[in-house]
Amino acid sequence: MRKRKWLFIIGIIVVILFLIIRYFEPEYAYMPPKEKVISKEKRSTGYDVWGKFITTEKAKQMNLSSDKGAIKINDQLLDLGRETFYKETYGNEVFLTDILGILDGPITLTNMTKAITALNGKGTTNLQVELAKTVKVGNKTFKKGEKIDTGIDVVKGTYAPLGMPITYSEGKAKVGISCAACHATTDPKTMQVMEGVTNPDLNTGLMLALATNSAAFFTHAEVKNIKQFMNSQSPVIKVRKGKKERLPNPEKLEKAVDQVLVKWPKGYFDSSIDMKSNPTQIPDCFTLGDHPFSWSGVAMAGPFKGLSVFSNNVHAQNSDSLSQAPASKALFGMSQDVYIATILQHAADQKYRYNPKSGKTPSEFFAKADPTPGVPGVNQMILPPSFPKITLMAPDGVIVSSKGKKVNEQNHAVSAWQNTLKPPKPPRKVSRNTMKQGRNVFTRAGCITCHAGSYLTNNQVISAREVGTEPTRAQAFKKTEKIFGESKMYAPNTNVPVPKDAKVLNVPTNHLNQEQIKLAWAKNGSPGGYKVPSLIGLCWSAPYLHDGGVAVGSSLKEIGIPGTIGKGKLVDPYQSLLAMIDRDLRQQVIISNSASSDLKTVRITGKGHEFWVDAKSGFSKKEQQALLDYLLSVEMPKK
Repeated sequence: MRKRKWLFIIGIIVVILFLIIRYFEPEYAYMPPKEKVISKEKRSTGYDVWGKFITTEKAKQMNLSSDKGAIKINDQLLDLGRETFYKETYGNEVFLTDILGILDGPITLTNMTKAITALNGKGTTNLQVELAKTVKVGNKTFKKGEKIDTGIDVVKGTYAPLGMPITYSEGKAKVGISCAACHATTDPKTMQVMEGVTNPDLNTGLMLALATNSAAFFTHAEVKNIKQFMNSQSPVIKVRKGKKERLPNPEKLEKAVDQVLVKWPKGYFDSSIDMKSNPTQIPDCFTLGDHPFSWSGVAMAGPFKGLSVFSNNVHAQNSDSLSQAPASKALFGMSQDVYIATILQHAADQKYRYNPKSGKTPSEFFAKADPTPGVPGVNQMILPPSFPKITLMAPDGVIVSSKGKKVNEQNHAVSAWQNTLKPPKPPRKVSRNTMKQGRNVFTRAGCITCHAGSYLTNNQVISAREVGTEPTRAQAFKKTEKIFGESKMYAPNTNVPVPKDAKVLNVPTNHLNQEQIKLAWAKNGSPGGYKVPSLIGLCWSAPYLHDGGVAVGSSLKEIGIPGTIGKGKLVDPYQSLLAMIDRDLRQQVIISNSASSDLKTVRITGKGHEFWVDAKSGFSKKEQQALLDYLLSVEMPKK
């Protein structure tokens, strides 16, 4: 009787658990308690008013209000920012799992779970996952049972990947991605979390290439013209107004995209959608004083000096290619229907897989499957008042915002929280005298001309021709000129969903330099440019340069990307920074990179920024060393 009783109780528990999973669709994302975090916050309260910080006392005198654009910075907003950083996906698990098929190829959730369980709580900076099937990508065969480096971090004492929330919906488990996957990592010695530090070995290219529908990411690959994948046998579909167009061959496009993605070095990502492959190292999140944002400085308007615009980019574009459908004609030379069909014709889940023989237009098909009707894409977004135009406030055309929150609230929260982060203490201890000597060399060498002020940046965009780094990334926003509009946004206190009578504000942009805008956006015949980055936290951001091409290992024999990342060697900040200022060492880096056909394909060279502090410029080895010690040890200003 007792045995039957326990079996009955267990049965009830199983049924309850099933019902919870089936109807409540639980989700889990790990957010470390602050005692497991090395990076420290430096919080302050006040208001942000279109990029200007106003103290609480002064805000009261000015009678500021959110319906005029003021954003209150307090512990509640900062806590939301940290939570958003670790947990928020805006629903991108639909794109990653159901459309891209990140778990339908040789990487499966079962095998990821098996790999995490095998750690026995020890944690790792590089989760090695056993492949569930054999696949060929480019010229390389990945065999079933082989373990691959994912670069996914697992914090000590946990059993979940950092920055990859797991949800259960529509009868299956799905994986999404939050900010923390790329912009946090674990310290290999203590296994504590370093917030804001780049995940240096996250193998995004390989994981995307192994997805079953990586063609959904084709705008980030080397696809010069989608028509090159079309012929007389290509599927013909009905599009808007009764017209007919052809689709690219899904197998050929998939193969071409895979061949490019697999060439991305570990720790690199291509966040531009210009149909060129130009990945660079994932940036850190030590953003205070580092405006304008993005590689070319396009994020320069609006709250937090453009940081909210930059924060929006990841989820309004990079984790949901469908979000750019309204701009597909201008950006990619494709009708909206062909663009949607190209992404969905080989979708992992049948619900989102478009059949060219269905007789429906791709737009009609997607409208019925779309989990977020009323906005492009599948992520949780709103249409700003400027939609469908691209603006300084909305370079992606849309704004991610979750139902029940305020417009842009999560972006503002992440921006405010990022600005509190201070880099961890560098491992090298440098004396005050050495810091003084290094600063003196920094000034004499002219570095201070661009890397000026408390944050070692003049906050300017410099022409790509002057910088000399590979130019295509500087021109990634060029085609947006065709659909550029006036910056408008709903007041920060506007609820989501946006009511019809929501207050619309004009975003102040008159204070911005028009020449800087031309450079950042490559407008009006401009060659485009690269922003002058802050040099705070250099110890944690190697490899260097605007294309991420300057990499050297702990030994000077480990040269370039092929000699370091390509061989699983750690990139050494000191030696890599030496290659930034020493022309002879840099030339060795360039030669090493140029010998790699993979790097040539994805445009990583290590060329440019030819501002030398070496013997030929009149500086001794001792002065070089002092400069490097200074640069790798400089901290956030205390004010």
